[in-house]
Amino acid sequence: MRVLAILLALVSVTVAEILQNGQLRANPYPGQVGTIAITASNSSEWKAYPPNATELSYKGRWDSKYISWWSAPGLKFGFTGDNVAISFGNYTDAGVLVAYRVDGQDWQFSNVTANATYLFITPSTTGVNLTTPANAVQTFEMRVTNWAYGVQLAGVWTSCSGGLVKIPNHPMNIEIIGDSLSAGQYATYEGISSYSWGLGEGFGNVEFSITAYPGICLHDSRCYGNLRGQTYQWLHTSDTSGRAIEIWGDNPELWNFTAHQQANVVVINLGTNDNNTSNNITGPEFYQSYIQMIEEVHSVWPKAQIILISLWNGFGAVGNTYAQGGAFITEIYQVYQYFNSGKYANQDFVYYFNTTGILQHNDINPQYHPTDVGHVKLASHLLQYIKMQFNFTFGATGPEVQHDTLYWNDEQNY
Repeated sequence: MRVLAILLALVSVTVAEILQNGQLRANPYPGQVGTIAITASNSSEWKAYPPNATELSYKGRWDSKYISWWSAPGLKFGFTGDNVAISFGNYTDAGVLVAYRVDGQDWQFSNVTANATYLFITPSTTGVNLTTPANAVQTFEMRVTNWAYGVQLAGVWTSCSGGLVKIPNHPMNIEIIGDSLSAGQYATYEGISSYSWGLGEGFGNVEFSITAYPGICLHDSRCYGNLRGQTYQWLHTSDTSGRAIEIWGDNPELWNFTAHQQANVVVINLGTNDNNTSNNITGPEFYQSYIQMIEEVHSVWPKAQIILISLWNGFGAVGNTYAQGGAFITEIYQVYQYFNSGKYANQDFVYYFNTTGILQHNDINPQYHPTDVGHVKLASHLLQYIKMQFNFTFGATGPEVQHDTLYWNDEQNY
């Protein structure tokens, strides 16, 4: 195959920086891939798959135009052959950063843009052709790292001698509903550095979706530029971003719950934005909206176990130490009590997860969101809680979950 003779161009690298204790991280986005031109003269060397190919598994929420939404949506498939390329459509944001990997290799990163095809897999790609026997099926996975940007899938290409293979879903599925804290805002790799990601990917044997967007409230009202709250938006495919308004206006597609895998566990972490006085949402309004949210979830997934996360809401100095703030402490616990009494007594599908003591003041970064360590701590506690409460098992066997967390002290001569 004359792949190397095909026009290959490097994309511009991302301009974002990652800080480690105030120091710039060297080479924070390894794995940049180039564009490739598939034309009439070389199309016979490629096998084409449209975005609706049954071999493709979409992760998170994608609409009928094959546009990705919310935090860390992705694509997964098996492949054979030496080359895999992906074409992105007109609705792909310019320079959006995607993470990708082969099987259990470490995550790599590349910027992509609209109306271009990127060559993600070649014979020299790390991890390719390490399987036994030769030409065995390997797994490719891609995730959109940022919560505000998205991609539109236009198609997937493989070597003419290879092809795509459907990778079956894991039997268990977790849904995380939240705001910036769950979306991964200000974490190093954003969506794939969040506690939500650490929870879903950390199990290693579950499907998961992160339906979270920064600034959004639980209550259906305008909050930090978001026109609607989660009691409305969660029922729809797209998020509350400006690009969603540009594409769908005030008539976003409803999410077809029956067409997608049902959730076994739903984690809700909402209320931090509602609690801000600038959004003017009262305790009673928040309480009623939380009840509405849970009833919506229970209506579409009647067998799902729902976990309510208590809000830490930052830390402040108290005398010569620090203390956790908290928000809507009474209201959230009363919602938990409501679904464990009265007409819901003995149904046992709503649980209360108290975050007090998990995070400390130095687990919050200067932008008022968890550090990577903070996200890992919260994810670790949730992993154990769900494992013990619902008899989940740990299926991760060694591949990295959060990328680039190798911090250590190499001094041996004290």
